[in-house]
Parts: sequence; structure tokens; C-alpha cells
Amino acid sequence: MKSDDPACTDCLPGTALGGPVSHAVSRVSRLHRAAAGKLLRRTGLYPGQELLMMRLWDSAAVRQSELIRSMALDPSTVTKMLQRLDSGGHVKRSPDPLDRRAVLVEATPESCELRSGVEAAWTELEERTLAGLDGTERAELARLLAKVEANLCAETGDCPPPGETDGRP
Repeated sequence: MKSDDPACTDCLPGTALGGPVSHAVSRVSRLHRAAAGKLLRRTGLYPGQELLMMRLWDSAAVRQSELIRSMALDPSTVTKMLQRLDSGGHVKRSPDPLDRRAVLVEATPESCELRSGVEAAWTELEERTLAGLDGTERAELARLLAKVEANLCAETGDCPPPGETDGRP
């Protein structure tokens, strides 16, 4: 059922009435990921893999353990992503010369062909996501989402170090 109420409290499940914004964020997050997946299909990447590649394109070789930490995902999820990206020729994994138990991961030169496709997909995703919002509304939404992120970061302790981007949108 549609409503003029932006939080659409009359269409929430009863158990979500105490958290209409949290319910909306959850719905928007799911839809955003689905839209991203649809746009990323033309690059051959699955949702989430582009975030990992963004991190690698912006850095030199990084330890797999650091990549797992910065992605804030389960180690097995990141390992599976890396296996797929490795088999596609997009990443290279090698032993860390300073610690042979550690694995270094880096983007391959061949992966750079993906970069423009990922950039195009994210630009299109941004435009589709924010269609109908003017520049002031977009800036205000970004400001408010940054505050929400900071609140959740403080709650979970899952925060990138100051000044470091962590590969998450």
C-alpha cells in the first residue's frame, strides 16, 4: 500500500513500528545492492567484488588479512571473492616476503580493463538512485547518511582508521 508518509508507517510490519527508519534503510540497502548487481553484470563482477577491486585499484599490494578487515566481511566470503577474481585474472595473490604465512593481494594490469566499467556502473547507479533529487537534497542526504554511518560505526566498532577509505560505499 502506498502512503504519503515518507516513513510509510502504515505499511510497516507491526514489529517494525518502533524502527521505521531502520526498516527503510534495510529496504533501500537491499534494493541498492540488487540495482548494483544488475549494472555490474555487464562487467562480469558480482556485487561486492567491485568494492574489493576498488580497494585494490587504489592501493599497492595489501595483505589478505588486511583486506578482510577493511571489507568487514567474513574471511571465507573474501577468500571466495578472491578465488573468483584470481581465476578471472583480475587479482594476483602471492606470499608476503616479510611474512611467508601472509598472502599479498594486488590488482593485475588486466583488471584495469574492468575499472572503467565499474566506474560507469557506479555513476549510473548514483544517477538512478538519486533521480529526482536536486543538488541540495543530494548533499543533505550524503550529510545525513554520514551521520548515520558514524552512529553505526560507534555502535559496532567497525570503523576504518581515520583518513582511510575501506572499500565500502
